[in-house]
Amino acid sequence: MRVLLKVGMDTAKSNEAIRNGTLGKLVQVSMEQIKPEAAYFTAEDGQRTAYLIFDMEDVSLMPVISEPFFLNLDAKVSYTPLMNFEDVQKGLSQLGR
Repeated sequence: MRVLLKVGMDTAKSNEAIRNGTLGKLVQVSMEQIKPEAAYFTAEDGQRTAYLIFDMEDVSLMPVISEPFFLNLDAKVSYTPLMNFEDVQKGLSQLGR
């Protein structure tokens, strides 16, 4: 299932991770692990924020993906299922059956 992973990083914790060199490593390991089809980084609500779009093969991967962000950055993590245009067309074609 294609999902949007949003990671809002605590500012103090991410500042510390930048200073000690662990933020880049954490992001790199996460990118290698989930192999996103798209990754965007920005600031939202005063926090460093990452948006990663990827195919989650099994929901049991959620703890594996999330915990490093929770433990190291006091991050707010959310997952949102996504559809592409073909998925929307398929869903709409099933309406009214």
